[in-house]
Amino acid sequence: MWIRKWMILLLCLAAAANAAFSADEIDANDADRKQAFQLYNQHNMPDAADLLEKVVAKHPTDVAAQEAFGVALVGRAETQTDAEQARADRLSARRALLRAKELGDTSDLCRILLAQIPETGERAAPLATKPEVDAALRLGEAAFAKGAWQEAMAAYTSAWDLDHNWRAALYLGDTYYAMQDIQHAGEWFAKAIELEPDREQAYRYWGDALLKQGKMKEARLKYIEGIVAEPYNAASLAGLRKWLTQNKLAWKKISITLPPGPSVDDNGKTSINVDASMLAKPDAGVAWIGYSTMRATFRKDQFPNLFPEAKTYRHSLAEEEYALSSVVLIYRETSKNKPRSKDPSLDLLARFEDEEMLAPFVLLTHADEGIAQDYNAYREAHRDKLIAFLDRYLVPPAP
Repeated sequence: MWIRKWMILLLCLAAAANAAFSADEIDANDADRKQAFQLYNQHNMPDAADLLEKVVAKHPTDVAAQEAFGVALVGRAETQTDAEQARADRLSARRALLRAKELGDTSDLCRILLAQIPETGERAAPLATKPEVDAALRLGEAAFAKGAWQEAMAAYTSAWDLDHNWRAALYLGDTYYAMQDIQHAGEWFAKAIELEPDREQAYRYWGDALLKQGKMKEARLKYIEGIVAEPYNAASLAGLRKWLTQNKLAWKKISITLPPGPSVDDNGKTSINVDASMLAKPDAGVAWIGYSTMRATFRKDQFPNLFPEAKTYRHSLAEEEYALSSVVLIYRETSKNKPRSKDPSLDLLARFEDEEMLAPFVLLTHADEGIAQDYNAYREAHRDKLIAFLDRYLVPPAP
């Protein structure tokens, strides 16, 4: 199921398979290629895979065909009743997508599928904990991969009737989307979000449906909500990137560069790191020196108290907020009554503090593995602030 929206996206962009790559890399007059992409765009993945295998054998540098072959194989795997045949299809899909990447394919589709197809080719985890619901969803997946929408709808409806499972709602919405019934698609995506507000797929799928209707403002909000649900999931960014491309826009840039933090050697000795270039700006330089110093202080004095269960130190949101608040305080004190010495990046940081946006700034633009561990708890209490930060500071307004 994790490939379904990518396949439908390609159906909506039927010409993209040829347009995305230069003409000298494809044979546009190849009869097999024409028929293969026709089947592919009709969502008939099993038959498309058979023909695309011939196409890539004849034209091994055809990037679009390589990518489509990989996608079609993943779809065909869903229709296989034999586990080993399904596994073989997933392994072949991975090889095709790796070949596409080697040839220069940088699409979200290729990148995300490669990240999600296990190297072993094994099937993903069950779609539902209840066996009868999982079985119904699997039947729907097999039908969906063949473009048999009514059959898929019946299977997903059966799964929903057995258990109001969020995947059943998501898949029903997606099937309505494939059938061009945008209104019902949105209704089912809303149900999926109600059941699982911290999963990004339903927001993104709903955004795609709104984008297709030309509702740019509404689509933008759904994509933003999807990023807030799972900001560190690469797939959650894909919808908004598509929205930006379609509207010929780009992410807003935040002109704040954080200096290096403190370092600790093998003997436990802490060193305060200073970016010498910052010292050229007296007020800003003094403030940013405080960043590394305050992080070192936090690590020594506050981390053990705030995280008593932690066996080892980790970088945290609390540490960043503490250090950045100190930077703002120092900057305000040193630049007081000195309007000509104002620093735009620190002025913006001070605005973030005034608006209680330091945490969203850190979580959405500077999160590392340690800070990411604090995201879920913050989102639980402050989802609105995360949405507001993306809306004001990262995503341009709808045209």
